[in-house]
Amino acid sequence: MSTNGLQQNLLERIEKELGKLNLPETPISLYQPYRYAINVGGKRIRPILTLLSCGLCGGDIDEAIPAALAVEILHNFTLVHDDIMDSAETRRGEPSVYKKWDSNIAILTGDVMFADAYKQLHYYGESDKFTKQEFAAMHHIFSRSIITVCEGQALDMEFVDRTDVSDKEYLQMIGGKTAALLSGALEMGAVAAHSSHHKRAELADLGYEMGIAFQIQDDLLDATADPEKFGKRPGGDIYEGKKTYLTIRALERANDAQKEIISRTLNEVNPSDDSVKQVLDIMAQLGVLDDVAKETDEHYQKAFNLLNKFESSEYKTELEKLLNFLQNRDH
Repeated sequence: MSTNGLQQNLLERIEKELGKLNLPETPISLYQPYRYAINVGGKRIRPILTLLSCGLCGGDIDEAIPAALAVEILHNFTLVHDDIMDSAETRRGEPSVYKKWDSNIAILTGDVMFADAYKQLHYYGESDKFTKQEFAAMHHIFSRSIITVCEGQALDMEFVDRTDVSDKEYLQMIGGKTAALLSGALEMGAVAAHSSHHKRAELADLGYEMGIAFQIQDDLLDATADPEKFGKRPGGDIYEGKKTYLTIRALERANDAQKEIISRTLNEVNPSDDSVKQVLDIMAQLGVLDDVAKETDEHYQKAFNLLNKFESSEYKTELEKLLNFLQNRDH
């Protein structure tokens, strides 16, 4: 995603503040991997959302910096631990923390990042600009986001060995893994702007809709996107045996013969190209691809409708641009 203007300024501010984190030099086995995990890159979407939300609500974005840092540190903590659970050897094109060091170091690094993410929120308890209730709200939103992310990850792991996952369960899972932190990032920005409970709730809902749309769209692109742009062959999730929104919806609609083809292909260690194409054809025949595309647009439209409740500003314009970019992406 290209950045310019306001978004570029916010990104540069976030990078500058991350660079100023007061991390000790020792123990080197703890803080060197922490710095590595933070500096390996990323789009910084979540902290940008926190700052945009604060500006959208008429607040001073400087007051949202600690919340934005907390969100980004937490996000990177989840990636460090996810890579261990998934045995992922790379992250953003570089060796993952557990691969560059080892699992024990990665676990401990994640633990200190988790604690340091909470430490950023101390600002709201120490500053006389924020009430006791607002400080508590920051902690409540942050804690709720973490718990929901963990619940989503647990469901995702449970689904691996289940054959009866429903579309509602899948949406609950991605609502935790993907949407929860986007929702929390936007709501925390609103708290930093001293916004009303009503506006906070609207922004939390906006983040949820954005997260759900993004993830089911990702599942759809896996099946339909240009492989040169998307970076992997069509049906990559099917080759890997992953349960996605598409395969779940297809299994719910399929007849016995179609179910057998889908289940057999997902369970094969190295499914053939013909088998994967069969599954993709079944999805198209059952209307799954068209319906999921429509559902994706409906979630994005809900996000736009929530955003339209806010007054015009450069922050609103930037959020509109971001939503438009996400909705129209092809990879």
